Amino acid sequence: MNHESNQQILASQVAAVIESCEQLRAQLSRQVIGQQDVLHQLLLALFARGHCLLVGVPGLAKTLMIRTLAQALELEFRRIQFTPDLMPSDITGTEMIQPDAASGERLFYFRPGPVFANILLADEINRTPPKTQAALLEAMQESSVTAGGESHPLPDPFFVLATQNPIEQEGTYPLPEAQLDRFMFHVQVDYPDRDEELEIIKQTTDDREEKIEAVLGAERICQIGELVRQLPIADHVASYGLGLVRASRPDREEATDLVREYVSWGAGPRAGQYLVLGAKAHALLDGRYAVEYADIDAVAHPVMRHRLRLNFQAEAAGLVANDVIDHLLEQVRNRESSEQTDGRLPNVFGSEGTGQS
Repeated sequence: MNHESNQQILASQVAAVIESCEQLRAQLSRQVIGQQDVLHQLLLALFARGHCLLVGVPGLAKTLMIRTLAQALELEFRRIQFTPDLMPSDITGTEMIQPDAASGERLFYFRPGPVFANILLADEINRTPPKTQAALLEAMQESSVTAGGESHPLPDPFFVLATQNPIEQEGTYPLPEAQLDRFMFHVQVDYPDRDEELEIIKQTTDDREEKIEAVLGAERICQIGELVRQLPIADHVASYGLGLVRASRPDREEATDLVREYVSWGAGPRAGQYLVLGAKAHALLDGRYAVEYADIDAVAHPVMRHRLRLNFQAEAAGLVANDVIDHLLEQVRNRESSEQTDGRLPNVFGSEGTGQS
């Protein structure tokens, strides 16, 4: 098959993805008013096969967005309300004893927990102790649950959306940095603007009931996920993403003066993987066949904001992770441009590795 035929096939596949996404957005808009950036990031993570942590104050429709997304996808959906008394087995499942009808013997069998679903809403994940949090995060990492020495695979696709309240920290258990790293995106949910908030009040105080129709199934989502990984990425664009990650580490020579002064720990290798995957998904949903600098920029904040640990000096100066990421985007783009000009740009991902992460 020649290059032109490959391009035509890819173009038709991308067009089909765009059409599916438009249908999905149309369904979501029936229930969710505004929050388009948040919904877009959820779709990016879904198609890149990553998990999301949504952080925002109460009343910003975080749970409604996730529930509506689940209704618009022909997938099994479960919700877990995290509480201080929640046990790991309440999430993963437990072994139970049941008499065998034929032999009369009492045998163990595994009863799956709510984690065995395609979309799992972990509501207020920071309200449960670390032992229970770890049980969920281990399942996210391994895509399976082990009980009684036997491994039970989770459904495919498996997508965890966890919510967290940033202003009420008394009696909560903040996720450690190592566990936060399991989430592809840290999505900030902000207040709606005035017109959107007025529409929310009107919609939620009358007797209208919008019906959400499912437009995408598990097989189609897996196909789109495979297409995301097949999109090519040029070496200089991959190098730009890697440069952002390495420049965030204060003990490395690539770090800027601001990073050395205000950052305790920088982003790890998963950040580079998720930057590339997220950028590929962003390019695909934008109708393009290859990743550009702008695609890396578009996902840099949700990928990196929970992977940077700032020190006390940063807090005293009023800096937050988003400020540091803005700084890195500006500094690293200038650095990569100069290296490309004088021929020192490293060959990060060769042609054989464009689909790998």
